[in-house]
Amino acid sequence: MEEPIAPGTVIVRHRIATRLWHWVNAVAIVILLGSGLTISNAHRRLYWGQFGANPDHAWLNVVYWPGWVTIPERYNLALARRWHLLFALVFAFSLLVFMVVSLLNRHFQRDLKLRRRDLTARHLWADVKEHAALRFHDAENPRDYNILQKLAYIVVLFVLLPLAVLTGLTLSPGIDAAWPWLLDLFGGRQSARSIHFIACIAIGAFIVVHLTLVILAGVVPETMSMITGRWRVPEEER
Repeated sequence: MEEPIAPGTVIVRHRIATRLWHWVNAVAIVILLGSGLTISNAHRRLYWGQFGANPDHAWLNVVYWPGWVTIPERYNLALARRWHLLFALVFAFSLLVFMVVSLLNRHFQRDLKLRRRDLTARHLWADVKEHAALRFHDAENPRDYNILQKLAYIVVLFVLLPLAVLTGLTLSPGIDAAWPWLLDLFGGRQSARSIHFIACIAIGAFIVVHLTLVILAGVVPETMSMITGRWRVPEEER
């Protein structure tokens, strides 16, 4: 059993691969979301199946996104597509490298491994109460992610991000011509577009929650830990 970490102790919290990917990913996702909203403004109706146009039944009419959240600020579909494609490549390849490195250095196994007791109703409810009390770190080992963090990161890393990449590839005529199975996998181009939109909105919601918790946990120490990798255990965590 590990000894409790004393308050004031400086610990290594994030490895360099995690830190590099975090900041590259942060820039890429902001540009992808902003340019994606501009692309959404070009046709704000979402469909299921292979085809979709104005006369067809849409399952959702997306809101018009204002210029202050889009990239570029003034509507320019061609420019938005260029930004989106460029940073989609940055995003996809950085995710692939991060996944491989995290498997090799055992980051996933060490930090995201779920134990049976973690998933009990009692344990989950205890973690919810800890968050409500603004206590975000394990009292015995602040290096450990709590169960809500683990579940959120697992869903984002292994479901939402790969889904965004694969559906994005499906929307590219050049890619789906080479890999036609992608269209079959997602049930058609319009279904892929709908799933892509849902995944991206879910990623955006995760980012909002993530930033809110960073602010509540302490912007300076949390940000510095993602820059230097080191973090000082505060007194109130004990």
